[in-house]
Amino acid sequence: MKSHPHVAIAGATGAVGTELLQCLEKRGFPVGEITLLASARSAGKTLKFAGKDVVVKELTKDAFAGVDIALFSAGGGTALEFAPAAAAAGAIVVDNSSAFRMDPGVPLVIPEVNPEAAQGALAKGIIANPNCTTIVTLMALAPLHRAFGVKQLIASSYQAVSGSGVAGTHELETQISALAAGEPILTDCYPHQIAYNAIPQVDVFTENGYTKEEMKMVNETRKILGLSENEIAVGCTCVRVPVMRSHAVSVTASFREAVSVEAAREAIAAAEGIQVVDDPATGLYPTPLDSTLKDDCMVGRIRKDLVLENGLSFWVVGDQVLKGAALNTVQIAELLLK
Repeated sequence: MKSHPHVAIAGATGAVGTELLQCLEKRGFPVGEITLLASARSAGKTLKFAGKDVVVKELTKDAFAGVDIALFSAGGGTALEFAPAAAAAGAIVVDNSSAFRMDPGVPLVIPEVNPEAAQGALAKGIIANPNCTTIVTLMALAPLHRAFGVKQLIASSYQAVSGSGVAGTHELETQISALAAGEPILTDCYPHQIAYNAIPQVDVFTENGYTKEEMKMVNETRKILGLSENEIAVGCTCVRVPVMRSHAVSVTASFREAVSVEAAREAIAAAEGIQVVDDPATGLYPTPLDSTLKDDCMVGRIRKDLVLENGLSFWVVGDQVLKGAALNTVQIAELLLK
């Protein structure tokens, strides 16, 4: 890999795409050349990078000539169509969609959790970015797994509307305004009113009664931690809540070795990318707002579980657009430079 690679962003004008640009600049990623790609209707727009105007080009299969790293944030269908072309042109693709996550030939990477997996990118030239809820959860769970060996995981997510992109944030804003004005509530992005509500459905339902989002947590957790179905049991309920940005997850986990609250705090505090914010006596615990626009995830409410043997319960929050998407993608690109 070049020390100053040619970087392309596919889906550059979307919410995560623009965040990718900001992350590259903020972290001082050594971009030698930048190519911004989007759909035909967005081609011709201008975005700022490193103080310069960059014209967005149309995403085509021929757009990756000379590109070293291609960061994709353009949806699963687009990734399936164009990512192989980028890889064939010689680029390493880091894809944000779910298109390649469970492909056995594609590594699924959280740099603080399994950085060594990125070496597997050479097989297909593609690395998958995990689901945002999985990332936030594992940022807190992985240090505990390394120390005590996780065997059961039960999670309930409280997911911000930013997870649905601009459409989600727009729907929440317009519904709140409509309620204040006494106007009719219109629903489009979500199956029910999201303003002042909680919807126990993220993505579509599958045959087993779980949603695709919930099954992403189940399957991706096992792949990232390198554990089989027999080694870790995972259950999940994903809920959309009227929060603009940053996801929260309530986690209960049991471990193979005995674990105390103090030892858990120490294990998490020693890990990168996660902060312990946990002093219930003074009302100190993290909320989604605390992690919004922050690189690190935050964990609190760490306590012994009252049901499971060697069990802990805790609460973890993280910015869905940053660590759940753009930041993790750029961190993977940084791994490629090493």
